[in-house]
This record gives sequence, C-alpha cells and structure tokens, in this order.
Amino acid sequence: MDAGCRPYQPLLEDGGRAWHELLSAARHIVITAHRGPDGDAIGSTTALAAWLRRCWDADVHIVVPNIFPDFLKWIPLADEILVYDKHEADVRPIVEQADLVIMCDHGELSRMWTLGDVVRNHTTPRIIIDHHPNPEAGIADIVICHPECSSCCEVLMRLILELDGYAMGTAARPDITHDEATSLYTGMMTDTGAFTYASNRPEVFELIALLLRCGIDKDIIYRNVFHTYSPARMKFQGYMLYSKLYVWKKAHTAIMTLTNAERRRFGILNGDTEGLVNMPLQILGIKLSIFLREDTEQPCIRLSLRSVDDFPCNDLAAEFFGGGGHRNAAGGEFWGTMDDAVEHVKRAVQKYLPKLRD
Repeated sequence: MDAGCRPYQPLLEDGGRAWHELLSAARHIVITAHRGPDGDAIGSTTALAAWLRRCWDADVHIVVPNIFPDFLKWIPLADEILVYDKHEADVRPIVEQADLVIMCDHGELSRMWTLGDVVRNHTTPRIIIDHHPNPEAGIADIVICHPECSSCCEVLMRLILELDGYAMGTAARPDITHDEATSLYTGMMTDTGAFTYASNRPEVFELIALLLRCGIDKDIIYRNVFHTYSPARMKFQGYMLYSKLYVWKKAHTAIMTLTNAERRRFGILNGDTEGLVNMPLQILGIKLSIFLREDTEQPCIRLSLRSVDDFPCNDLAAEFFGGGGHRNAAGGEFWGTMDDAVEHVKRAVQKYLPKLRD
C-alpha cells in the first residue's frame, strides 16, 4: 500500500502487474460494498462494474449486504445490484462462484455483516479499493487504500486513469463513459457533503473537471440526490429540528434521536434520514453533530457523527461505539436502549470536551 495519495503518483505497485494478473484470470467477479450502502459505495461499485465489463469483458455482479436509499436508485446499473439480506438463497451461490472479489468503500469483512462471512469462507483472490484508514490485515491480495482521498470514487477514478495510461494535465478527454462518470461524481459529491468537507485538495476539482469533460450534468446529479424529498420527509425534518434537537452549547455539540415509533408516525422511507446529521453543523459554534436512531433490523442504536475543522469524530466513534470512519464523518453502534445510548454519548463528549473547546 502506498504511503499516501500524493498528486498523480501511481497507486499500483510494480506497474499494476498483480492487478493485471488477477483481472486477466478472473471470469466471474463480485464487487461488494459495506452495510448501509451510501452514495460513495453505490457510485464506486457501479462505476467499477461498468468499467470492468467494458475493458475486461468480465462477468460482473454487484452484491451489497442490505438495501440502499431510494434516492440512489437512478444511478446507472443500480437496478442490477443484488441485495444479500433476505435473498441469501439466490445471492449466496453467485458470491461462492466468484473467482475474484473486489471490496469497494470498505476494508473490513465485518462491515458486510453476514455477507462478510460468506466472502471470508470463500477462498478466492480479493482486492480492496477504499479510502478508510486501517484496512483489515491479511484479507486481500491487493490493497489500494488512501485515507487522504475524498472518497472511494476518487481512489477508483485515479486507478482507472492510471490503468488507462491517462496523462494528467493534458487537454484530452479521459476514456470514461458518461455512465461511469456519473457514478464517480455521485460518490465524490455525496462523501464530501457536496464538496463542503474533505475536499480541499486541488486534485479533487481537477478530477471533477475531467468528469465534466465526459458530459455529466453535475446540477442534475445534485438534484437527483438532494432534491427528492416527499412531503412526509419535509414534515419529519421539521419535527426533528423542532422537537428532537438538543444543543449542548458548552460542548459545541448537537444531539438528535429517532425511534422506530417515530419512523412509523411519519412514514419514513429508506433514505429519508440521510443528511439529517449534517444540519446541526449550520448552528453557530457547533463543532460536533451526533444522530442516534433505532435500527430497523437489529436491537441496537445506530450512530452517525459529523464534525468540522480538526475535531476527530472517528476517534470518538472508535473509542466509545466500536465504529470509525474519517475525521469529520464517522459512525458506530450501541447495543442497549436509546436512553442508555444518549448517556453514553454524553460521557464520550465529556471526555473529548477539551478538543471541542479548543
């Protein structure tokens, strides 16, 4: 694994020889994503699938652990994605027949839950393409992981350009199709909050310029993702901000909670809570936003954390909630009641109070 994602430095060792050997021998490829796939997971898997089919003439399937938000179902190839949860009998044989597994936007088998067990028990070559720190050791033949990058889609785009021999800085249009470019841009956009964080590096916008040359309409992509609210979601959002938002001024922290009873009350659909955790960061002085919600499938509390500046919400998530992520965007879980989870959050924030007040 390279030491860092420096501007236009090669991502692959040995000129990509190991990559070419694995891809040349593969006939049935499965691409996976983490549980609760987001825009970067769906963008990277669909872009990679399209590119592999076009350039390597391979049989490719995308398999995700569980359902993904409705507002991502317009993405090219999203209608072909196989969902493992509740479809194990149909999907498991496809995974077990694969002669290559490529893990996108995650570097740990546990992040796929039961699908991860299937992949672990199926001894076939694996590749990791990711931007999360500290990938699981010993589970992949090739690890392409660069936490400095904005998104998995940025890493993947860099990889595609490198393998295609594209010379950065030229006026040439890259050999990326419109559909591939659409998926790549969607992942980069969603994993940076529409380029409001984790996107200060000039290379990010140089890559976006290349995607624009491929004919994407970034304004339509933005509307497809962020302007799809139903009347019920708008009412739900107002309720959450008015009734469920707790602002801890001295800790520069905002906390919101959501129960499954409230989901049912407002008729919340899959994906309707997406982005809610970001909203409290618009409050003057707030550095950390934490959103707790009852899981719809497991008896636990899911947490999403967002921060600004240098506050490491991934460290807090890892230490107190068995999670992780990036400095400004992380997640975790708590097995217990909502009340207990909130008290645990307060203890975690109390420990990190010096950094929040800095």
